[in-house]
Amino acid sequence: MEPVTLGLIIGNRGFFPDHLCASGRVEMLDVLHDAGFEVVCVDPSQTRFGTVGTHAEARLCAELFATHARQIGGIVVSLPNFGDEKAVADAIRDSGLRVPVLVQAFPDDAARMTSADRRDGFCGKMSVCNNLRQYGIPFSLTRLHTVSPTDPSFTQDVADFAAVCRVVRGLRRLRIGALGARPTAFNTVRYSEKLLEKYGISVETLDLFEAFGRADRLKDDAEPVRAKRDAIRDYLDTAGVPAQAIAKMARFGVVVDEWMKDLGLAATAVQCWTAMEEYFGVVPCTVMSMWSNALLPSACEVDVTGAVAMYALAQAGGRPSALVDWNNNYGDDPDKTVLFHCSNLPRDLFGQGPTACRMDFQEIIAGAVGRESSYGTVVGRIAPAPFTYLRISTDDAAGAIRGYVGQGEFTNDPLQTFGGYGVARIRNLQGLLRYICENGFEHHVAVNPTSTATALSEALGKYLQWDVYVHPS
Repeated sequence: MEPVTLGLIIGNRGFFPDHLCASGRVEMLDVLHDAGFEVVCVDPSQTRFGTVGTHAEARLCAELFATHARQIGGIVVSLPNFGDEKAVADAIRDSGLRVPVLVQAFPDDAARMTSADRRDGFCGKMSVCNNLRQYGIPFSLTRLHTVSPTDPSFTQDVADFAAVCRVVRGLRRLRIGALGARPTAFNTVRYSEKLLEKYGISVETLDLFEAFGRADRLKDDAEPVRAKRDAIRDYLDTAGVPAQAIAKMARFGVVVDEWMKDLGLAATAVQCWTAMEEYFGVVPCTVMSMWSNALLPSACEVDVTGAVAMYALAQAGGRPSALVDWNNNYGDDPDKTVLFHCSNLPRDLFGQGPTACRMDFQEIIAGAVGRESSYGTVVGRIAPAPFTYLRISTDDAAGAIRGYVGQGEFTNDPLQTFGGYGVARIRNLQGLLRYICENGFEHHVAVNPTSTATALSEALGKYLQWDVYVHPS
C-alpha cells in the first residue's frame, strides 16, 4: 500500500498565547513523523511559527496544499490554542482538496490556567467544527475531545484516520477488471457500472474466451509461464495435482497478470464456473488466491461490488481480504455461522505452516464437469482471529451505493467440511441476517482479519456518502 501523506494545519488565534502553537507544532510533527507519515505544513519562515491564523496565511496554506494535491491523502487540523476557525476552513476549501480531515485540540493543564498558558482548544474545536460544517467540509474527530499528540489514544486516532484516507483515496481511483459474464444463475451479483463510475470506480471487461485464446497461444516452456508455475508450487502444497492442471493455471495467470498490468487494474472479478472448467479444464481459484494475497483482491462469480468491498477492507487493514458465502448455521448457536467458499481464499487467512492449506479439486463443480477439469481450489480452515466484514452493493432503483459493515471473530469450534471455511461468531447475528435479507443484499460478504469497521464506516459513509449500516459489535 502507498503511504499516506498528511497536510497539517496548526490553528492559531492572535490574542491567545501563540508560544503554545510553536511548541505544539513541533510536538505534532514529531509524532506524525515517528508514526511514518510524510507531512506537508507551512514553514515558520512563511507564517508566524508556521501556523494558520489569518486569511493571508490561509491562502498561503491552500496554495501549498494545492501544489502537493497528488500526494496529500488527508488533512490534520491541530489546535494548540483556540485557533481561528475561518482561517482553518478557508485553507481547506481554497486548497481544492477533497480528502478526509481530522480535527484535534490540545488539552489544558489544570495547573497552568493563566492567560499566558491557557489554550482554550476545548472551545476552539467546536468553532472550527461549526465552520467546517457551514463550508460543507466533512471531518473526523479524535476519541477524546481534547488529546495530546503523545497520548496513546491519539496514536490510535491517527492510525484509524490513515485507514480512512487509504480507503477514500483508493476507491476514488479504483480500476476493476471483470473477466467474463456473471454466471447465468447468479442474478444476485448484478451491479451498476454507471453508479460505480460516479464515485470514481471504473470497470474494464475482458471476454473469458479471449483470455482462453491468449492462454492457449502461450507455450508451457515460455519464461513467464515457467515462473508462474514455480510461484504456484511455492505458494501451495500441490501434492496429487496433475502437472497439466498446474500448467493451465500458470498460463491463465500470466494472461490475467498482463491484462491487469496493461490496464492498471487493482482488483478483479472472475467468472469461475462452469465455462472455465468445461472449456479450459481448470478452476482459477489458486491464481485468484495469489492475487488476493498480494493485496490485489480477486472476487469469484464476477461479483464486482464484492471486489470493491474486498479492496476497501485491504486498504483499511493492510492485509488480504476474502469473499465468502454466508453459508450455514453452526449447530444451535444463534450467534455463530459457517463462512465458506470453494475456495479462492488468500493463503494469509489460513494461518502459518505448510499444512494450513493445500490445492485440491473443487468438489461441488467436479460433480458436473469431472474431477480432472476442476483442480485448483484452495482447501483449508480460516485461522481463529478477529475480523471485519463488509458488503457493498449498487442500488440501481435508488441510484445509490449502500452496504453494511461490522466485526466478529473466527473461532476454533470443531468443524469438518470441504473448501475454504471458518466458524464465525458475531454479536446479534440473527439481527444482522434479518437486515441482510430485508434489504436484499447478496449472499456474498468480504472479510478481512483486522478490526477496521469504524474506519470503513467513516470512509464510506461520511466521505463517500454511501448508505452504510454499522452492525453493533
